[in-house]
This record gives sequence, structure tokens and C-alpha cells, in this order.
Amino acid sequence: MDFATWRNHRLAELTAADGWLSLVGLFWLSPGEQTLGSAADNGLVLPVGPAHWGTLTLGDDIRWQEAGKTAEILQTDTGAAPSVIRAGEVSFILIERDGQIALRLRDNTAAARQQFKGISTFDYATTWQLEARWEASPQTIAVATMTGGLETRQVSGRAWLTHEGKEYALTPLDENDQGLFFVFADATSGKKDGNGSYGGGRFLWAPPPENGRLLLDFNRAYNPPCAFTPYATCPLAPPENRLPFAVRAGEKYSPTS
Repeated sequence: MDFATWRNHRLAELTAADGWLSLVGLFWLSPGEQTLGSAADNGLVLPVGPAHWGTLTLGDDIRWQEAGKTAEILQTDTGAAPSVIRAGEVSFILIERDGQIALRLRDNTAAARQQFKGISTFDYATTWQLEARWEASPQTIAVATMTGGLETRQVSGRAWLTHEGKEYALTPLDENDQGLFFVFADATSGKKDGNGSYGGGRFLWAPPPENGRLLLDFNRAYNPPCAFTPYATCPLAPPENRLPFAVRAGEKYSPTS
């Protein structure tokens, strides 16, 4: 899709109901049974939602029971689609990271979503549309997350881009039929001078390589969910994807974004 359409789609997805701006909690769970709700006498006290929402049991499977309703087995986000439990504007899903289960809580009326004022960006520049050389080299990589864990990824190669006469490698963290997913950092990462980007790195998708080449359009570099909420878990840019120069393209970052 063209850049304007991509940009509109990006903002619509970010600000959508049940989008990243609606997150209001992330709670790591222990095995066993616990009640949850916003009342203080629950085993897990939530900041929003029904006072006594129900009972969650983690065992060989994950069971959810609400008063007056049939118990159900919940699926985490490692499957095709996680189970969504709703109560009005509030909902939760279960995520699985490094073998641990967490409850991710959303509120569609959250202040972060209601007061969102957009994202600052660098000026669009065709000079940041870089053709890169693709080197097929299957490998297993370990990726650090914001929670301190490690995720193992299988990738089929790496891209070599040229900047001011020097070559630099970028390793994708994921790939599918639609393209390659990169997490990279650069000399703007963590800067607070109004021209900085998110300290943990930015995300970038690139089309699949053809004939050993691919296009890296850094104008489409975007902030990870962790730039907008403390309740997300995001991969960090691996050491080999930390570029020593400033990529002045794509989304900027400030805590008020």
C-alpha cells in the first residue's frame, strides 16, 4: 500500500477499541485458583471491571468461571486467537511469555486512548528508502524482551544495507509470506532532544526479498507498543541490529506521544 494509506492504517490500528492505548494492566499469574475483580477481597484485584468478575484456575488447562455461567477453557495468545472475556468496555485476554501466563487487561475508555494526540514523525524522505542485499543464512537467535526474558526465533538470513559507503547488517526477528520483521536501534534511540526515537528500538516490516534484494523503507519505522504503555511485552533490538548512525525517518518518540 502507498505511504499515506499505510500511515492512516497504522494510526487507526493503534487507536482502535481493544488497541494498545486501551491497556490498563498486566498481571503475571501463578498456578491454582484465584478470584478476580475490582473489589478488594479478590485474590487478584483489578483497577477496573466488575467487583467480583469470576474465578480463574491455572492447571493442565486454564478455566474461567463467572457466577451463573458455564465454565469455559481459555486459550492464550499462542494459539490462533486468544479467548476474550468482556464486561462492558473492559476486557482481558491471557498471554504466554517464556512459559509464564499473564492477564492483559483493557479498558476502551482508558485515558491514554481518550487523550491520544498523535505521533511525531521525521519528515518523509525517499533517501531513507534503501535497497539492501539479502544473504540467506538460516539461524536461531535469542531476543531479549522488556520483561527480562528471552524469546527464541528462527530466521532465514539477514539484510545488508549501505549507508555512506559502508555496509551494515540487519537480522529479521520474524518472517512470513508477507515479509520480514526487523527491530532496530540507531543513533536517535533514546535521545530527548525532540529528534529522538524510542530507546528500545523501532519496528520495521519489509517485503520479501526478490533475486537477493529487498527494500528497507525507514519512513515506515514505527514505535513498539511499549512506547505507549507499560503493560506490553516487546522484543528489544538485538546487538547486531544497533546501527551506529542516525536514522532520521519514521516515528519519533516522547513520553507524551
